[in-house]
Order: sequence, then C-alpha cells, then structure tokens
Amino acid sequence: MKKKKIDFEAEFWDSHQKHSCLTLIDAFFQMDFLSAVRERLNDVINYSTKCEVLMKDDPSLIFHYYLCMRSFIRASYVLQFKAKRWKLNDPPEYTSRLLQGSLSNDEYDDPFLVFQNAFKEFTLQEFEYFNTQIVYFSLGAYSDEPEANIITLFIHLNKMLDAAQIIRERGIEKIKK
Repeated sequence: MKKKKIDFEAEFWDSHQKHSCLTLIDAFFQMDFLSAVRERLNDVINYSTKCEVLMKDDPSLIFHYYLCMRSFIRASYVLQFKAKRWKLNDPPEYTSRLLQGSLSNDEYDDPFLVFQNAFKEFTLQEFEYFNTQIVYFSLGAYSDEPEANIITLFIHLNKMLDAAQIIRERGIEKIKK
C-alpha cells in the first residue's frame, strides 16, 4: 500500500518551495516568533467568542495567519510519525521552567510525545476544522459561538507550538539502523 503524502499547502505564504515537516516549521518560526504566534492565536480565540471583529482594518492578516497555522498543523501531524526515525539532541543541563513553556517534564524531554498525544485525542481534520472555525468566528460579529470543544484543541495547539520550537532549538539527528 502506497503512503499518501500530505500537502502542507505552504505555497501561498512561503514561496513555491516544497517542504519537509521540519523545513516548514523552520519557515513558520522564521516568519514570526513563538510569542507573536501565540498572541495571535489568543486573539483569534478571544474574538471567536465575542460579537466583535478582529482586525477590522486589515483582515488579510488573519487570513494569512489561518494559512500558516493550517500548514503548521499538517506538518505537526507528519511530525508525530518521525519520533522513531529521529533522535532529539540532549537538552541543556540547566532547564528553566520558562523554556519549557506549557510542556510537562516528560514532554520537554521528548517533544514528539506532544504531537502523538494531540493526534491520538483529535484527528487532523478536527484540528483543521477548529482552525477554520475560530478564524471564521473571529472575522465576523456573530452571536453564535464555535460548536466544538475549543479549549482542549487550543491547549494542544499551544503545546504543539512549544514542542516545535524546542525541536527547532535543540536540533535532531536521524537514527541509523
């Protein structure tokens, strides 16, 4: 059975270059710092439950965020399968709780666990629907609220952002058979 490749659909926001999951995550964080991405995610979540419109002056920024986050979610989905093939470099001897972000000690030691746990609980389609839903509701003054359990998905997405940043900072090596 042939494996189905997932298209990250990053052409719109990051040239027409083909990406692996790691190069896409690197491009994602080169465009914005982790703190900026988390702040935008918080804004989108907050405005999705209000009857106010986020960024009335320039909603194209939210559309750009949506496309980037969709690519990130798809790369995260692929990343969960790489844990057996890749070895993460050792963490620094002294680890600050601030560097761990929202991750537990086990997740900080092995950030691939974050992706495995997230996609064990929710499917790729559920994460993409969550992303679409919160952006849709943040761009309009609706009295409705998102119907899904957005808090749990929001927590998983925050953890995936932290784990991806840790993988990026520490670097990885392929495991030789």
